[in-house]
Amino acid sequence: MKHLNTINIKNMIIKNNIRLFILFIYFQKFILAANPNPVFGKNGMIVSTSKQASEAGIDILKKGGNAIDAAVTVGFALAVTSSSNGNIGGGGFLVASFANGESFTLDHREKAPEAAHSNMFLDENKSIIPGMSLYSQASSGVPGTVDGLIRALEDYGSGNISLREAINPAINLAERGFLLSHYEARQLNAYKNFFAENKAASKIFIKQNNKPWKQGDKLIQKDLAKTLKRIARYGRDGFYKGPVAELIVKEMKRGNGLITLKDLQKYSSKYRSPILGTYKGYEIISMGPPSSGGALLINMLNMLENYPIDTISWNSSDYIHIMTEVERRAYADRAEHMGDPDYWDVPVIMLTSKKYAKERIKNIDLNKATPSNLISASKRTNYESPETTHYSVVDKWGNAVSITTTINLGYGNGCVVEGAGFFLNNEMDDFSSKPGTPNAFGLIGNEANAIEAEKRPLSSMTPTIVLKDSRPYIVIGSPGGSTIITTTMQTILNIIDHNMDIKEAVCATRFHSQWLPDIIQYEPKGLVKDVKKNLQFKGHKLVQRNGYIGEANGIIITQDGYFGGGDCRGETTALGY
Repeated sequence: MKHLNTINIKNMIIKNNIRLFILFIYFQKFILAANPNPVFGKNGMIVSTSKQASEAGIDILKKGGNAIDAAVTVGFALAVTSSSNGNIGGGGFLVASFANGESFTLDHREKAPEAAHSNMFLDENKSIIPGMSLYSQASSGVPGTVDGLIRALEDYGSGNISLREAINPAINLAERGFLLSHYEARQLNAYKNFFAENKAASKIFIKQNNKPWKQGDKLIQKDLAKTLKRIARYGRDGFYKGPVAELIVKEMKRGNGLITLKDLQKYSSKYRSPILGTYKGYEIISMGPPSSGGALLINMLNMLENYPIDTISWNSSDYIHIMTEVERRAYADRAEHMGDPDYWDVPVIMLTSKKYAKERIKNIDLNKATPSNLISASKRTNYESPETTHYSVVDKWGNAVSITTTINLGYGNGCVVEGAGFFLNNEMDDFSSKPGTPNAFGLIGNEANAIEAEKRPLSSMTPTIVLKDSRPYIVIGSPGGSTIITTTMQTILNIIDHNMDIKEAVCATRFHSQWLPDIIQYEPKGLVKDVKKNLQFKGHKLVQRNGYIGEANGIIITQDGYFGGGDCRGETTALGY
């Protein structure tokens, strides 16, 4: 239980990392001033958090690959160039909508190991063991990214791009290395003490001679290259069986991890029914449970459709008040009703019903905040339906793919699988370790999201595609834990109700509320004094975040071509051709 003895140290490290990044993140404001316009492409567009990953995906599109081929290529490349979140040690969700009207969603979320149980993070007094669900090997669920990407390629790829062709860019980036940007170098330096807690991580991510990383340094990941080569040669068996699987299990045995060879061999991604809805004539396609994102997005849009949002001044106190009231009600329902649909009967029809939305907003006072302790989840009713990372892809045929993937917190639990070169996730923290106790993102959960063997933890990931005239129009999503859903919603509203272009929409100031804690979070310098004063007069408590909210990457599809926008909050890259 070595990791549990260093929890206080790690908490201090994380706080120091945040302080370092606050200074840097303020400079992101200047990016929009320097690059105010969306990127245009006539034949394809990719927006991701990594220039190298976006370039790899564009190359696949140019070779005749479709959006799925390119998305798989970007996904594997991100495992190399964005190891804090885009990692083969984690999982995610994929939403696709094709120009021919076909759509599908793929759940490649992590699963709890077979030995997992509801009390695994509790001591003999039924109290949560601090840090165990975040920084020990027991925090890792069975990774799903590799299986999911391969399944999507096999089932929906163009047939022109082989798995090896899709993975080759990632192999080259890992084996030959890539040059760090200023942002990437700062990030590695900020997490130096965190990496030092793990022998395998320190070998790769702490520079030789203990010197700081700087822009232009080359990061080489030989072990990760070997892992990727095995996947390219053997497919999913190259990861879930054989030497890589054995290395994962060996890493489990170094601590209190539960993943076994059987867990790895049994893992399978799963196609899910898309969450469908409408907003002011636009069709919404998003991810269903075990992601809460799609259902809550539709639920909130349904509630907002009853208000003249497009005529209320953007980010005014009235605007933020209505949004906050809606968000609190949606997140209260999330806590009570949402979990893995294979283990819990999630009332999706109720949550996405416009009739239910009208009932839910009846007690909203436009002049006064509703305290969260007076808001509870609704009872089930039978309404009929009338450091995460996100990337968006569109090909020359107009096929669209929206993917959000994560290992939970930045660099997961900090454990690199020695000899395999990738970080393990700490997604077990996304379960409700104890009913009513918040997780790392302050989210409350109950029985619906309790830990069970082979169950998938509830997520907030919200990869989404908005259709206009039954064809893909907006491709959007974001990282950000519990703020993912509200980030995605605010970006969609920015486009549909406030006529912003995609660059403006993803870079605009954001705020967030989620039922508990009973606060409105806002970004540094995100609200003017009068707005804050008016919100406080209505009874809201405001808390400024240390950093920014989300990092949305989106595409708008028009008759003229594709417009890509990367969020100004991070180092994102939109590329078109």
